Amino acid sequence: MTPPKSPSNPPHEPPPIEVRDVTLSYGQRIIQDKLTFTVKKGATFIIMGGSGCGKSTLLRHLIGLHKPAAGTILRDGHDLWNCDMKTQHKIRQASGTMFQSGGLWSSMNLAENVAFPLQEYTNLNPREIKELCQVKLALVGLAGFENFYPAELSGGMQKRAGIARAMALDPKILFLDEPSAGLDPISARRLDELIIELRESLHTTIVVVTHELQSIFTIATDAIFLDSATHTMTAQGHPRQILQDTTDQNLIDFLTRGTGKTDRQQAI
Repeated sequence: MTPPKSPSNPPHEPPPIEVRDVTLSYGQRIIQDKLTFTVKKGATFIIMGGSGCGKSTLLRHLIGLHKPAAGTILRDGHDLWNCDMKTQHKIRQASGTMFQSGGLWSSMNLAENVAFPLQEYTNLNPREIKELCQVKLALVGLAGFENFYPAELSGGMQKRAGIARAMALDPKILFLDEPSAGLDPISARRLDELIIELRESLHTTIVVVTHELQSIFTIATDAIFLDSATHTMTAQGHPRQILQDTTDQNLIDFLTRGTGKTDRQQAI
């Protein structure tokens, strides 16, 4: 599969996400310190790093679920924590999130799961909502599964249904937390292909938390590496370019599964 091309942010338009000197902490315990990076419009942006480095914590901050201990996170040029409630609501509504488990309500079938945000945040009538649910589920390869419940689906299908619900309101930004975790290799590859297809066909900016190397090298247009030892970001760029250029042994070990091969480009 040909790696996606890196997008460029349109001139005179603020990037979807801009992080400036952000510190993440739980009380006195610093998780990541002085993070600074930009997510360009139309990117598939990977937050990568080993277990416990703060990937999912950073994602929750980018979404707006947690306020950073220090620094600024801008969404479309607006500081989420220093703008009026109307702007905050608009920013949050312009993003969709799929959490690690898929986050589907077990008591609702797939159509009802996808319909929920449409019922809550739009004035669409039941017929329009039903049609949109069918479209969103078809978009992720689940046409005809509207009346199935999450327990009746495979893990990969549940993940795709979670993406369909996250896409319900046509978000500008899609946040995916460990989308391929727990999937078999074939299902994980299909999910990677779906992510690329969504980015290319809908021009959605996608932010993905993962430590799955195959996904990282397949879907990324840009990435950052969070180092658990130094508690900060130690690299940004396309993963293959990072691997080619870096002399950081922690980063080399992560991107080569600890093999440290001389020809690091062939690690995957």
